[in-house]
Amino acid sequence: MVVLAKEHVMGTIEMRHAYCDALIDAAVKDSRIVSINCDLSTSMGTVNFEKAFPDRSFNVGLEEANGCGMAAGMSATGLIPFFHSFSVFTSRRIYDQIFISCAYAGLNVKLIGGDAGVSATYNGGTHMPFDDVGILRNIPTITIVEASDAVMMGDLIPKIADSYGVFYLRMSRKKVVQIYEEGSTFTIGKANVLREGKDVSIISSGITVYEALKAADMLASEGISASVVDMFTIKPIDAECIIEQAQKTGAIVTAENHSIINGLGSTVAEVLVENKLVPMERVGVQDEFGEVGKQDYLMERFGLTAKTIYEKTKIAISRK
Repeated sequence: MVVLAKEHVMGTIEMRHAYCDALIDAAVKDSRIVSINCDLSTSMGTVNFEKAFPDRSFNVGLEEANGCGMAAGMSATGLIPFFHSFSVFTSRRIYDQIFISCAYAGLNVKLIGGDAGVSATYNGGTHMPFDDVGILRNIPTITIVEASDAVMMGDLIPKIADSYGVFYLRMSRKKVVQIYEEGSTFTIGKANVLREGKDVSIISSGITVYEALKAADMLASEGISASVVDMFTIKPIDAECIIEQAQKTGAIVTAENHSIINGLGSTVAEVLVENKLVPMERVGVQDEFGEVGKQDYLMERFGLTAKTIYEKTKIAISRK
C-alpha cells in the first residue's frame, strides 16, 4: 500500500544509509548476499555492511570491470552480489561486463549506481551521469529502478534481493525530500499514481517527483488539474499506466534527473507513439554535459524544477 507523506519535508536519513540499512536486514535473512565495492564504501554508504559482514564484503579498488566480472562469477556459484560504484562507473565504464558477463549469461547481479544526475554536485561533469539509464536500458532483461525517497529504498532492497536477474538501482546518495509515509510498500514494475487529474499527466522519477507535486500545486491554483505519477521502475516501464493517463488527460509531461535522450521521457514517448498518441513535453537535461555546483543551482541550471514542469504542462495542454 502506498501512502503519501503528510508533509513533504527533507528526509532525516541519507539515501545511502537507508540503502545500507536495508541491505544489512536483507543479508541477515539471506547468507548469499555479498557486497563488492570499488574504493567507495564510505561514499556509497556501505561501511556498516562491511562491519557487519566482513567476510561477505570485497573491495576491488579502482577496478570496476574486474569487480563486475567478480560479481558475475559469484552469482554463478549461487551468491547474490551487490556491486557498488558511482553511476558513471556502474554504466559507462562496465557496460560490456554487465551486458555479456551478467545479463547475457543469465546471472543474478545487482548494480548500485550512486550520485544520479545532478546529485553528483561537486564531483562535476565527469562524474555527473545524465546518460546511465540511456546506456543500460539497451540491455535485454535488465530491470532499472530509481528510489524516490528513503521509505521506498527500504522497501525495494529486499525485493531486489529476492528477485532473480540483473538490476540497476539508481540513487542519490544524500538526503532527499520524503514522498511516502513509513510503511508504504511498492511493486517493482508498477507506477504509483500520487494524484489524479483530468487536464494533464506529469510522469516523473527520482528527485523530480517532488518537483512534479509542486508543479501540480501551482497548476491547481489556476484551476488546472494534473495527475502526478512516480514512475520509479523505468524498465520494464508500466505501459498500462502511461496509456491510461493519456486516455484520461490527453496530455503528458515527463520529468527526470537525466538527459531527455533515451531516458524516462524517451521510454514514455515510445509507449505513446505505439498506443495512444497525445501531446507530450519532456523535462530533463537538454543534451548537455554536467558541471560543478550545488544541487539547487544545478536543478535550476538544467531546468529540472517545478517551474519548468509547470511551463511544459501549459505547452502540452495548449497542444491538445
